[in-house]
Amino acid sequence: MINYKHLHYFWVAAKQGGIARASEHLHLTPQTISGQISLLEEQLGTALFVKVGRKLELTETGRLVLSYADEIFSLGDELKDVLSHSSLQRPQQLKIGIADVVPKTIAHRLLQPAFCLDEPIRMICKENSLNELLAELALHRLDLVIADAPIPTDIGIRGFSHPLGECGLSFMASPELAARLSGDFPANLDGQPLLISGQQSVMHTRLQQWLDQRHIRPNVVGEFDDSALMKAFGQAGAGVFAVPSAIAKEVAAQFSVEPIGATDDIREQFYAISIQRRISNPAVVAITQAAREWLGA
Repeated sequence: MINYKHLHYFWVAAKQGGIARASEHLHLTPQTISGQISLLEEQLGTALFVKVGRKLELTETGRLVLSYADEIFSLGDELKDVLSHSSLQRPQQLKIGIADVVPKTIAHRLLQPAFCLDEPIRMICKENSLNELLAELALHRLDLVIADAPIPTDIGIRGFSHPLGECGLSFMASPELAARLSGDFPANLDGQPLLISGQQSVMHTRLQQWLDQRHIRPNVVGEFDDSALMKAFGQAGAGVFAVPSAIAKEVAAQFSVEPIGATDDIREQFYAISIQRRISNPAVVAITQAAREWLGA
């Protein structure tokens, strides 16, 4: 059986970024922590850290052990919290993966209904590339993945893609940039600075094709995997950017930008991906039903 004291020392060292900081956090000598981690490595039969220059970095096994340690000590904190509130009702844990190309405002709107149930939940959200999240889903470390595309056909992961709905695209710009645009949309994009989503996004290719078909040649000044960062640059006037029309009003209000045009020729799609063909988890059912009402799936 794993010695959980040794595992805790490893977990703190990994979280704190090294043994020296872990020793300050735990009020123990670095030698004590280093020795306990060495005992854990001996028990597991593999190294958890590797020295790179003056720093310690996690090995591949170390990252795996850390992911399990996160869950173990998170459950311990949860138990302590539940007992301290004199309640034996444990909130349902819902682990959601969100593809990094999905706008945060969309993700929030999709997941919010899970908090409206009578039963309490504890939502754990992880953001990563779709392929990384699908690997986590296959290992049952996630209950659901929210993405802008179904499961790719070229990866060997069994699962089911449940359409949540779709919407068109709205193009936004800062008031100063919007005032400089002349002509009708979308011709007014020609030659203008444009911010687009990164190549991992399905929308990247669709937008480029849509522009090419109309012989519109904007000046692409930035590509962003993080949609929030793209909006921040758009707010500062760096360029025009596109958002799902379903959240255009929220984006305009939050980032003080103006809509300059919209199209339904490009459709942004959203999916809930699960291991099960039939979704039975009440929180996930609430998410999918509300999404389909909102996005019209």
